[in-house]
Amino acid sequence: MDIGFIGLGNMGGPMAKNLVQAGHKVKGFDLGAGALEIATANGIETVSAAAEVAKGSQAVVTMLPAGEHVRSVYLGAEGLIAQADPDTLFIDSSTIDVTSCREVHEAAASAGHAMLDAPVSGGVAGADGGTLTFMVGGPDAAFARGKPLFEIMGRNIVHAGAAGNGQVAKVCNNMILGITMLGISEAFTLGETLGLAPEKLQEISSTSSGSCWAMLNHNPIPGLVENSAANRDYKPGFAASMMQKDLRLSQAAAHQAGVPTPLGAEASALYTMFVKSGRGGLDYSAIIKMLQEA
Repeated sequence: MDIGFIGLGNMGGPMAKNLVQAGHKVKGFDLGAGALEIATANGIETVSAAAEVAKGSQAVVTMLPAGEHVRSVYLGAEGLIAQADPDTLFIDSSTIDVTSCREVHEAAASAGHAMLDAPVSGGVAGADGGTLTFMVGGPDAAFARGKPLFEIMGRNIVHAGAAGNGQVAKVCNNMILGITMLGISEAFTLGETLGLAPEKLQEISSTSSGSCWAMLNHNPIPGLVENSAANRDYKPGFAASMMQKDLRLSQAAAHQAGVPTPLGAEASALYTMFVKSGRGGLDYSAIIKMLQEA
């Protein structure tokens, strides 16, 4: 299949590479010269403009920073929707606001194209290893067309329902993650301050009612969980600034839906404080540093 790919950075680059390695012909674009150089080395044909990616492609995948970038790339006379061949399948794996997502879905459908919103979880390691989780929103027929591509780039593919539901799933999932990581940080800070060794609290809580995914996989105390970023001086697999972005999206969605999420709001405020302190480039788990220093 001829596939276009826009956004060849830390996530998109490995995803596109995996499509090439599976035998697909991939044509890609990115604003970064370094990303284009790596893409070329990985067998991706690079082009000089985003609109060129759509021409001749049966499917186009995008991985972009925010809703305004997605609207800019997809909409308008020079956008992907206008420039693409008839009945192109669009897969947007950006994490963006639900309103922008559904606006682009509507525009694609009106132009006779199929579209899926398919944000991911799994970080750079998951993108590189083809083990991402895809949360997919869009029509059943479009999902059936996209699933073979998702199975190359990921391990867990869940059709979350109608257009925009992939984005809803992503912000809800990461709101849970942001809240639980704060709870872990507070509990381990309290335990250590009161004389309880962190490894003992991990031993107890990881096998009892305090257990959760974040504790088992990303405990923010060094030495407790093998693959935690805490063991690599909090070098980001998922940067704190990205968690802040997702929590802010969760609060925008909550406001729009009229649903109070006080814990989500508190988590968003704390991550914003953390990022403003100049530590947004650390892994999201490093927020324990802020709590210990407060």
